[in-house]
This record gives sequence, structure tokens and C-alpha cells, in this order.
Amino acid sequence: MTITPQPGILDIALYQGGEAHAPGVVDPVKLSSNENPFGPSPRALDAFRQAAGNLHVYPSTDHAALRAAIGEVQGLDPERIICGVGSDEIISFLCYAYAGPGDEVLHTEHGFAMYRISALAAGATPVVAPEDNRKTDVDALLEACTERTRLVFIANPNNPTGTMISQADLERLADGLPEQALLVLDGAYAEYVEDYDAGQSVIDTRENVFMTRTFSKIYGLGGLRVGWGYGPQQIVDTLNRIRGPFNLSSPALQAAEVAMRDVAYTDRCRIENTRMRTWLSKALENLGVPSDPSFCNFILARFADPAEAEACDAHLKSRGLIVRRVGGYGLPECLRITIGDATACKRVAAEVAAFKGQVR
Repeated sequence: MTITPQPGILDIALYQGGEAHAPGVVDPVKLSSNENPFGPSPRALDAFRQAAGNLHVYPSTDHAALRAAIGEVQGLDPERIICGVGSDEIISFLCYAYAGPGDEVLHTEHGFAMYRISALAAGATPVVAPEDNRKTDVDALLEACTERTRLVFIANPNNPTGTMISQADLERLADGLPEQALLVLDGAYAEYVEDYDAGQSVIDTRENVFMTRTFSKIYGLGGLRVGWGYGPQQIVDTLNRIRGPFNLSSPALQAAEVAMRDVAYTDRCRIENTRMRTWLSKALENLGVPSDPSFCNFILARFADPAEAEACDAHLKSRGLIVRRVGGYGLPECLRITIGDATACKRVAAEVAAFKGQVR
């Protein structure tokens, strides 16, 4: 066949989302996609329903109301905010705008899969820097930079490891990059860290740092696909040149605006996540399944070897508990387990205990 895609496209492995079904199990508990077990704010649901009466009208092209809400709650300049179809679309915009054939896009070895996918889609070369025991290694990233490096992606906290680095490390990374490189801080899980600005202070004092955020995690709007980015004005202006004019629907925009403003609901979700994350990590550690301290809404449970992780995954699935195997992220001995509600967490602990009893 003479009709062929651009170089790099066929090197992209199809993204595999978290499983949602278990054979022979009715109504399983899905703990594979880091979704908020409590769903979105009731106020956001009401806003979504009210938007249904105007589905014949095109949505806003400038997302002004949503950007204003984000700016108000987060303490940001709305003019320096761009909205997209999840943070995935913002990541793609960055690669399309700033990387291409001959350029390199740098990320850590256990970084989010979309960094590699978006780099290849733009024709750029993804480059992997090693981590230090599943934690971002600033020195390794700086050493991996070359004159071809255009973008450096890190998630802080990181998915799927749950680990994060300090403000001082973020500043050292930003200040050590080559002058042509843009640092992108993926803050998809930033809301789960109390008193963390996701890198805002780093961005506001530099011209080479940008952040991405999402409504898919703590805000419980994964099904609507809404994300946003914040950074230097010239970066936002550039990305808006390639953004589709109607990339977000009216129901999505209105629900996200209300969700952002319902700070009390977000706080309750954060507090409950922290409580059950602490409980589950200790319960599994007592069973001989350790995990690094997590700053997200999941833990990365480590087993003796890939075979034990696979067997435990199969056991949990047979009991209606769907977690995430992360061999594709270079962690075949691990299972990523979303923090569900109290009932779900207790079921996970009980079934891992049952599994451990069997293997002994």
C-alpha cells in the first residue's frame, strides 16, 4: 500500500485504559483508572443537566467563564489559561507546537504514556531518563538534555508511581535546562497534595515552565474530558492557534466551572482519599506488600516478582476487584490500586490477605 502515515506514527502502541469488566462478575469495583469513587460535585451534576436544554447552540470558543473560575479559585491570571479535552489534549498541543522531526521530548522512565505518544505523533523523538527508585531524578533529566531537547515532561506527583519531588528540585530542574527547552509540569494529581501549588510559583518567576491540569481526577469529570494549562502568555497564545474553536462542549464547560468553584466538595474528597490511602497502604504493608509514600489517589503495590503480581491481579479480578497492571510502564512486579471508598479499600485488603494465604 502506498498510502502511509508519517514517520513515528506506527511506533505508537495503542493506549490501553484501565479495564472496567471482569469475566463472570456482575458490577465489579473498578480501581484501575484513578477515578474519584464519590463522583463529581452534586452542583456540577446539576449544571450538566441544566446545560442539556441548549445542546443546539455552539459552545463558547474562548472558555472565558471556565477560565475565570479557574483563575479565581487557583489565584491565576485567566488570560494565561488554556482549556482542552483533558490534559491529554494540552500535552498534544505542546508537542505539535514545540517539537517535530529532529527534536527530542524528554520524560522519566515511569512517566505518563501520553508523553511518548504525543511526541511520536508530532514526529519528534521521545527520550527516557532513569528514575531513582521510582522517583523523578533531576540530575538524570539534566544529563539527558541535548541541543535537540525541546520539551521536558514530568508529572508531580507522578503516575503510576505516586511519588513527587520538592519545590527546590523543580526550581533546580527549570534553571538547569538548555535555553531552548520548555519544562512541562503535569499536575493531574496536584489537588491531592495539601498546600501544593502544582508549580505555579516556579512558573510565575520563569519563562520556561508550563503546567497542565485536569478535571478527570479529584473533580470526578473523567467522562466529560476537560483539562487546562497555565504558563507564560506567549506559550498560551501559541497553543490557542492550534486549538480547535469548539473543542469543549457546553455541558462540559458548565459542569467544570461549577466543579472548580465547589471547593468544599473538593476538600472533602481530598481528606477522605488521604485517610483511606494511609489505611490501605499500611494494611498491605502488613501483608508484605509495600508501596512508596503516595501523594495521589492510588498506591503502587509492589510484589515479590511479576508472577506474583499477575497472580494477585487474577485473584482480585475473580473477586470483582479490577486494579491496574503496569508492566507497560516498566513495573511488571507492581499493581496500581486506585483508592476507592472505605468498603472498596477494605475488600482489597481482605482479598490480598486471602491471596497471600493461598500462596504461602
